[in-house]
Amino acid sequence: MNNAVLRDVAVLIARIALGVVFIAHGWQKFSEWGMEGTAGSFEQMGVPVPTGSAWFSAIVEVVGGALLIVGLAVPVAGLLLLVNMFGALFIVHLESGIFAADGGYELVLVLGVTSLLLAAVGAGRFSLDQVVAPRLAQGAGALVKA
Repeated sequence: MNNAVLRDVAVLIARIALGVVFIAHGWQKFSEWGMEGTAGSFEQMGVPVPTGSAWFSAIVEVVGGALLIVGLAVPVAGLLLLVNMFGALFIVHLESGIFAADGGYELVLVLGVTSLLLAAVGAGRFSLDQVVAPRLAQGAGALVKA
């Protein structure tokens, strides 16, 4: 297997794993807590515009996670997921330290920077982006090249 294929297989595995985690967290906001419960929790944590933030977070996580899995609009989805996770990092988790068990930021940091990485490198050849817009499959860097 050549390096390009190995890279694209690794990107595919990362996209699927990250997408599953985001869908699970977003779906939890809809199904387990409900949007009213999620907004109430966000309000207690000091998240600005808690109802809007709850809806934004849940939709970005579910839709963004699904887009990662199928490899469609990955640079856009990755950037939206990064914004979502950095909001959680700076508004909620940062002052609790690094460990998630203590309410810290380790999970949101890893999810955010992995989303950034996928936005930068793209979905790779095993994706819908490769079919729909091959330059998009190469990530944000390919989009800004002249």
